Amino acid sequence: MSPIMNDNARPEPDTVLTDIATYIHDYQIDSKVAIDTARLCLLDTLGCGLAALKYPACSKLIGPTVPGTIVPNGSRIPGTPYVLDPIRAAFSIGAIIRWLDFNDCWLAAEWGHPSDNLGGILAVADYLTRLYKSTDGKEGKIFKVKDLLNGMIKAHEIQGCLALENSFNAVGLDHVLLVKVATTAVVSQMLGLSYHQTIDAVSHAFIDGQSLRTYRHAPNTMSRKSWAAGDACYRAVNLAYHVKNGESGMPSALTAKTWGFFDVLFNGHPFKFQRPYGSYVMENVLFKISFPAEFHAQTAVEAALILHQKLNHLNKSPSDIKSITIKTQDAGMRIIDKKGPLYNYADRDHCIQYMVAIPLIYGRL
Repeated sequence: MSPIMNDNARPEPDTVLTDIATYIHDYQIDSKVAIDTARLCLLDTLGCGLAALKYPACSKLIGPTVPGTIVPNGSRIPGTPYVLDPIRAAFSIGAIIRWLDFNDCWLAAEWGHPSDNLGGILAVADYLTRLYKSTDGKEGKIFKVKDLLNGMIKAHEIQGCLALENSFNAVGLDHVLLVKVATTAVVSQMLGLSYHQTIDAVSHAFIDGQSLRTYRHAPNTMSRKSWAAGDACYRAVNLAYHVKNGESGMPSALTAKTWGFFDVLFNGHPFKFQRPYGSYVMENVLFKISFPAEFHAQTAVEAALILHQKLNHLNKSPSDIKSITIKTQDAGMRIIDKKGPLYNYADRDHCIQYMVAIPLIYGRL
């Protein structure tokens, strides 16, 4: 462990924090490709959320913490009668969006699903808009679809640019950390926080307890992976409200010796950046068009479906197959290569052997 620092002079804020705040408050989105893609992403993400409501395992998790609670002018949860405070709503919307593992994807040194951020963005936008209308403009703010799209583009960009060169999974941390950081930044601006307050809020997102990836991997794969992004949105909105209500931040949350994020959670290494924040990520995000399954198995599933058709054409069955060899990426090996029994749907979604076997046998996944 590094020597303990006892110099209490406050440093200037970390560059990672100031760059995010500057981007949030000063950058103007002018890319037609990004805006058009964001519109498609909004529709795709809402569709994923509405489809998830068909599954009791998802629907039982969302809604008010205390049954029957209705918040005046609260955030509405699409496809449900729930009207919640924006913090709990961020969890509920984030959970339904992510449930089926069917929303957009970003693959780099770190992977993830940038549209997860819509959970916090939509919850806050709906609440502030309804508050504005109910108070004749004395409180809140009107948000239009264009505002949502701009927020999505910036959240995608922050999450995606942090992911390009920095592998959080390599140190055991889950990618929803980046959802929390990106959502905190965007929601801070939506709530009217200043540049310096945004730095404070994002600093809290980095030092807040970070999720371990164990719920995505053998032998602990479980349904938490389907609501982890909702939890990240919940925490992000909560932290932004804390700062709005007067809480300060930590200027060297990342770089502080011994106690900062880099030393505690990132093996002492600073983040690397490939490019400045702009609209690159939204312009290049991946959509899951074909299969509601972990992205690194998409090609294997497609190949299995083709082989199923060929077996039928030859009047053969899967029982005629002697062996199957799968060649995949390092990430695929790390996340979805799995032996032994599968205990739940989350296990199946993160098992490439299952995702190949079912299409071979049944011609569907």
